[in-house]
Amino acid sequence: MGFFSKLFKGPEIDLEKSAANAARMRELFDAVVPEGSKYRLIFGYTEDVSRFNYGFVHGSKTKIGNLIVGWDEAGETIVAVPTVPDLSGCGEPTFYRRSEILKASRNKYPTDAFVIYPDKKGYLAINAYDWLEDESLYVYVEQEKELAAFTDFFQNHFAK
Repeated sequence: MGFFSKLFKGPEIDLEKSAANAARMRELFDAVVPEGSKYRLIFGYTEDVSRFNYGFVHGSKTKIGNLIVGWDEAGETIVAVPTVPDLSGCGEPTFYRRSEILKASRNKYPTDAFVIYPDKKGYLAINAYDWLEDESLYVYVEQEKELAAFTDFFQNHFAK
C-alpha cells in the first residue's frame, strides 16, 4: 500500500529549492522597495491574453508576467515587483495603497485572482497558488501559509 500511495500522490515539493527561491525573492524585493523587510511576500503572476482572428484561424495567446507581491498590513499597502521565473532580476515596484485605489475584488472565475483597480483605466489581477510546478513559466516556491495570510489581508483590507 505504501508504494501505491506514493505513486498516486503526485509530485512532491523540493523544500530546499523552494526555500532558496523564497530567500532570493526577499533579496530582490528588499533591493527595490524602501523598507522592504516590513512586507510579507508571496509569488504571484499576471496573464495578458491577446486574441486573434485571421479568417479561418481563431485563437488566443497568453503572456505570463511573474510578480513578487509584498503586503504591509499596518500600512494597507500591496507592492508588485515584476520578475522572471529564475529570479535572475526584477523590475521597478508598483505600490497599491488602499487609500489611493478605486476598488479591489477577488475573482473566482475563470481563475482565482486578486484584482486591484487603481483607477478607471487599468487593473492588476494577481493570480497566486500554493505551489506551481512549471519552473519554465513560474517561480518555484511553496507558499501555502503565506498565501492564506495574503488572502485574509486582501479580503479584510482591500476587498471591502
